[in-house]
Formats: sequence, C-alpha cells, structure tokens
Amino acid sequence: MDLVINFLLVLFPLFLWQMFYLLHYIYQFEWVEKWMFAVFPVLSLIMCMTFPIIFIEPLLLDLRRIPLILGALYGGYKVALLLLSVVVTHRYLIGGEAFYNSFFILMLTAIFAGLMSKYYIKMSLKMKVLTSSVLIVLSLFFSTLFSTQVFHVAMVLNVRLEHLLINVIGMVIATLLTEVILINFALLRKSMKAEKMEVASHLAASISHEVGNPLTATRGFMQLLSDEKIPFETRKNYLEIAAQELDQAIDTINDYLTFAKPAPREKEKIFILEEIQCVVKDLTPLAAVNNVEINISFTENKDCFVLGDRKRFEQCLANILKNGIESMPKGGKIQIALDCERTSMITVTIKDEGIGMTKQQINRIGEPYFTTKENGTGLGMMVSFSVIRGMGGEIKVKSEWGKGTYFSITFPKYIQQDK
Repeated sequence: MDLVINFLLVLFPLFLWQMFYLLHYIYQFEWVEKWMFAVFPVLSLIMCMTFPIIFIEPLLLDLRRIPLILGALYGGYKVALLLLSVVVTHRYLIGGEAFYNSFFILMLTAIFAGLMSKYYIKMSLKMKVLTSSVLIVLSLFFSTLFSTQVFHVAMVLNVRLEHLLINVIGMVIATLLTEVILINFALLRKSMKAEKMEVASHLAASISHEVGNPLTATRGFMQLLSDEKIPFETRKNYLEIAAQELDQAIDTINDYLTFAKPAPREKEKIFILEEIQCVVKDLTPLAAVNNVEINISFTENKDCFVLGDRKRFEQCLANILKNGIESMPKGGKIQIALDCERTSMITVTIKDEGIGMTKQQINRIGEPYFTTKENGTGLGMMVSFSVIRGMGGEIKVKSEWGKGTYFSITFPKYIQQDK
C-alpha cells in the first residue's frame, strides 16, 4: 500500500506539468516549456525520497528511479545532471550506510539515460516503453547486486520482487501518460497554427471581396468614360459613383487598420454628448426608413470629456446604432443614456428592442468575421470593440433572444490638468 502511495507521488507532478503547460500557451510562460522536464521530475524525486518505505535497514525503498530516468530520457543530459544532484543531495541529508550504493548506481543510471535522450525521443511509443522499462530493471538489478556483494545487505526476495514489479508498472504508466500529454500538446500547437492560418485565409478572402468589388466597379466606370458618345452629365454621374466606390474601399481598409492598431492615431479631447448627438443626427434618416425612434437621455455636465480619436469614436457609435436599427425590421425604440456624474468614469448605455442574441452569440460578439447578419462581415463590431479598448474603455453586452440588446460602454473621464 505504501508503494502505491509512493507511485501516486510520481504521477501527481505529471498532472501539474500538464496544467502549467496549458498556462504556457495561454499566458506565454516561456520557462514552462524550457524547464518542464526538470521542474516536475524534481518534485517527484523529493516527494518519493521524503516519504520512503523502510522494509529492512539501512535500505529505503521508493520509486525515485521513475522520475529520474524519465526526466533524463526526455530532458537530456543537462536535466539528468540536475536530477542526479537533487537525488544525491537529498539522499546525503537522509544519511545511512547505503548512501554510496545509491550514489554509484543512480549516477550511472542518470548518465546513461541522459546520453540516450537524443535517440529515445525519436523512438516509437512501443520502443520508448520498452527502453524505459529495461533501464529501470537494470538499475534495480545492479543496485541489488551491489548492495548484497559490497555491503552484504540481505533482502527478502518477495520484497524485492514487489518493489521491482511496482517500479516497472509505474514506469510503463508514467511513460504512457507522458506520451499522451506530449501528443495533446502537439495537437494543441497544430490546432492553434491551423486556426491562425484560417484567420489569415478569411482575412485574405474578406479583403479581396470587400475591396475588390468597389475597385472593380470603379474600373468599369472609368472604362465607360472613354466613350466619347456618353453625355457630359452621365460622365459626371459615373465619376461620382466611381468616387463613392473608392471611398468605400478606403473605409474597408481603414476598418482593418483600426483592428490591427486600435490605439488612437491622434488623441484629442472629445465631448461625448456632442458626438452622440452628431451620430444620431446622421443616422436619423436610416432610423426613419426603418420606423425606429432614437431617444437620448443625459444629465447636464460640462465635464463630460474623454480622450481619443474623434472619427473612430463616431464610427464606433455608428456601428452599434446601425446594428440596433437593423435588428428591428418592424420598428421600435433605441434608448441612449449618458451618465457623467461619477468623478472618474463616463458611461454610455445603448438599449434597443431588436431580436436580441443568444448566449453563444454574445460570447462571440467582437470576434473577427462573426456576424448575425446575412450579408455582414463582422468588421463593424470588431472595429467598435478595438476602438473602445484603444481609448482605455470597456464594453459590456447583455442580450436576450427576442427582447433586445443592451450595451454598456465605460470610459475614463478626461480631466483638464491645471497649469
């Protein structure tokens, strides 16, 4: 039973290793990947040797060879030397006549496993299990032989067999678990790489579509202008349409640049209420066509300023309000509220009576290429989230299917410094 507990002490750091490795990919902890084959075997070694099973003095039975051999095989000779130094130091502190036996055999085991590392990594799973098992059997065999011949320490046969069996079974299980963890990490890397490639593919396709269409239309109108039979007024109309198409292409490119570089290009003091009123005025015709009423409620406050890019902030509000208008095909109301009462923060809330969103859609809102509209690209909300973050703000979304959507946007208030 004590040996089984010792075996669990070997497995426990493996689960810690998997947890920290996942954190490495989330938070980019470089030291986890570099030292993962050293840190966690050290934990296993210390715990196994701290809680050994004493059958016959002066020998202490434990499973220290499992983390020592695996760490050396997967980590190389540098890790092998580190683990060997930990084992020797800890064993010296424990004391006892068998110290020199442990030192000699474990030194040979660690060095041999470390030298085999570069060949071991390239082996198949079957050969890896076989190699690690053979190494631990040889290490235990020579350890027993050395202790009986040199130190004349007798050992009960069934105790030795039990110890050997537990070590071999533990080595097989630990090797398989290590391989499973490494395979999962390899799949994770491939998945992340494939996801990046997919995003790049979507980006290329979206740019080709969104920019290519207006440019193609512009080229067509430019070709028509070469026909001398076309009246002057018609040519003028063609030029206006071509200019509009070029403006559309420029706006699309700016959307992508805004997502890539959300920080304001030129920071300026923005009066929030004035910008809201300006955007609402521009969208009033669109709201009227869709039978949508936009109302603004605010508290009088002359210090309602934020720091950011005026044009991008207007674009952000316009994107959110357009989505609200388009979510109410049968008409409705959009309520905008501005709260400047707090000393350090400004809050803008936008509530519509549209079709709303599901929890899954709320979790994905703001992601590249995610949209709930049939002909949408997802750029509008992506840009809006980027702009708000670039201004130091925070956006929260609440929605319920069939009951509308609620946006809460919070900005740090700009306070003029006295000179």
